[in-house]
Amino acid sequence: MALSHQNPNEDGARVITKNLKMIAALLLSVAGPAVANRAIDDSYTVARRFEGYRSQYPGIALPVIAPQTGQTLAFDLVYKTVGDRDLHIDVFGPARRRNIGQGLVLVHGGAWRSGSKAHFYALANLLAQRGFTIFLPEYRLTPEKPYPAGMDDIADAMAWAQQHAPRYGLRADRIAIGGASSGGQMASLLAYGGASPASSTARLSPNALIDLDGVLDATNPLALQYENAAGPASPLAQWLGGSFEQAPGLWRAASAASHVGASSPPTLIISSGAPRFTAGRERVLSVLHRNGIRTSIYTYTKAPHDFWLFDPYLNQAVSLITTFLRAVDADQAHKAKL
Repeated sequence: MALSHQNPNEDGARVITKNLKMIAALLLSVAGPAVANRAIDDSYTVARRFEGYRSQYPGIALPVIAPQTGQTLAFDLVYKTVGDRDLHIDVFGPARRRNIGQGLVLVHGGAWRSGSKAHFYALANLLAQRGFTIFLPEYRLTPEKPYPAGMDDIADAMAWAQQHAPRYGLRADRIAIGGASSGGQMASLLAYGGASPASSTARLSPNALIDLDGVLDATNPLALQYENAAGPASPLAQWLGGSFEQAPGLWRAASAASHVGASSPPTLIISSGAPRFTAGRERVLSVLHRNGIRTSIYTYTKAPHDFWLFDPYLNQAVSLITTFLRAVDADQAHKAKL
């Protein structure tokens, strides 16, 4: 469903006005529009999670999305076509005077089988107000096409963002990748070079990785404990086409920790505090530290798994991401002068 396309010459306030109602409508049905002849799992919604969290986390609230004058919002741009299936990407741009020239592709979560790019609208809006350009791609989920289809899509979305970087006041080598939950797993895998996309589209490595509660090593005993307990309903097993016992090599190949090394990008890991969701981080951090790669980790003392969806956790995540990406930019500027 195309909402609007960005027009750089259009007044920012008018762009905001005509999109606010559209954003609100999308957030009421964040699983996305139904598509004929395509399987969709719409079980994961912000509203449903919020109702489940209200009694557990006093003070939790749904964020208000309020774009500022000068921001640009573009929805459902086609970044890839597979057969008769278009895949779309949304772009949240900062006001021109605030653009710091750093982009970020964010991969939504939903256990590889559900979720929507709209889940990131509140986070993307706040990051755009900090000067970042945020790209939110949709990708094929398990009910439509299992691994590696979604990884191929994310790789192509990254390539699209890099190819169109000048349009958004960016350089192709200053675009990071990040994701939340299963999206964090996918972003980490791509960032560390573990993805083998079917597309031959050329792309650069991201200049940073932001992992929001995403598993880094699917073969870690902690991760396996929960996946095995789910049996045939294991989301990761469904995505990969078999359990760890059935396809151990595939599970290792799909784990970011299997690919981290000296050329991996600076990495920020933000954890909800439940160790299972960032299983494998010790292994990853050990390699990054050994190679002198900038790393940062933050753990909430008590927060829901999908903290990026709700206040007051959302604003803290925005601050952490902002601080980290600015530090990465400073590092790159320093290296360029040497």
